[in-house]
Formats: sequence, C-alpha cells, structure tokens
Amino acid sequence: MADTLAQWRSLGPRADLWVFGYASLVWRPEFEAAEQRIARVHGFHRCLHMYSRVNRGTPERPGLVFALMPGGSCTGMALRLPHEKVEASMPALWAREMPNPVYDPKWLLCQTAKGPVRALAFTLSPRSPNHTGPLSDERYREIFQHARGRYGTTLDYARQTLEGLRAHGIEDRALARILKLADDL
Repeated sequence: MADTLAQWRSLGPRADLWVFGYASLVWRPEFEAAEQRIARVHGFHRCLHMYSRVNRGTPERPGLVFALMPGGSCTGMALRLPHEKVEASMPALWAREMPNPVYDPKWLLCQTAKGPVRALAFTLSPRSPNHTGPLSDERYREIFQHARGRYGTTLDYARQTLEGLRAHGIEDRALARILKLADDL
C-alpha cells in the first residue's frame, strides 16, 4: 500500500485517486466516489478465474471471484476519490482488495466519455497460484452449486456483478453465458 500511495502522490500535489472497478467495486464500492464514469481498459479483461477460499468458498471447496487479467479489454467503472479523502480511504480499500497479496496493483489508462484517466486497478497474473486457468462448463456448474464463503456464494456474487454492470448499461456476454449454466441448478 505504501508503494501505491507513493505512486499516487507522484501524480501531483492535488491529484485525485481514480480506481477502476470491474466487479464488486461496481455495485458495492464501500467508499463514496465523487464521480463515476463508465470506462474501458484495453489490454485486460474481466474473468471469473480466481479461486476464493474465504470470501466465496472454503479451502476444501474453493469458490471463484473475478480477476482482471491480461488480454482483450474490459468495460467497468472509473471511480474518483477526491484528493483529501485518499489517505483516509486507502487502508479500507487496501484491506478489501489486498487482504492477501494476491492481486497486482497497476495503474491503467481508462478511456471514458469525458477523456482518459489513469486509475488504480487490481489485476491478477496468469502465474498466480490463485488463477484457475480455463474452467469447463461442468466445473462452473459444480462451483455455482456448492461454493459458499463468509460473504455468500460464488453464484450470488456473479449474479450481483452482472446486475451491477447492467445497472450502468454495461453488458458482459461472457458472464451472462456462464451464468446460464446455473439455470438448471
């Protein structure tokens, strides 16, 4: 967190902090954004390819959470945290996104209707031990049916993310397809 704050400070003496939300930060940011913009990031995509052994699953029956991984593009939300609130808000944001050093925080260029912004994004390396790799439809069904952690099920989380994206006019066809696998459960 200290390195990320130092990088933010290097942006200028009154710089606001933009955060790129691609999953739960879209529908439950847990901080009051002074501004929200639909944003597109090139070079990364949203995928349900990260094991969750606490929040959406257990060590015995891992669930899944979303990751922002290299390749493609992703539409999400750029959330602006005003300069004067960054120092006080960063510990809670960091605790939420980085309770374990799983994600790689990166500064990504987000294209918005009002122009580009550089935003902090929490990405996942394909080399991470938490990366699932490709999953079969049957594996998704199994996880949707059984995975539950301290914040609920993987299925509820995926559905909330799809609904949150749609509430902002963002369609994720890959996620909608994966969620159709749960219709028979």
